[in-house]
Amino acid sequence: MSVYKNEDSGTWYVMTWYTNWKGEHKQKCKRGFPTKREAQEWERTFQLQNAADMDMSFEAFTELYEKDI
Repeated sequence: MSVYKNEDSGTWYVMTWYTNWKGEHKQKCKRGFPTKREAQEWERTFQLQNAADMDMSFEAFTELYEKDI
């Protein structure tokens, strides 16, 4: 897991690598999580959505579907 705490603001952030639909290796950073658990959950959901894996929750699947439409 690549979850870190920003000591200045007291919030958590995620730095993760992924491969986009073009096959390019990219890095994503998301900041401002109040807890470590929320940051880890966001990272897990992001990786599942990006991998197009059906092990994601139905809620995450519908969010992805709405973005695509």
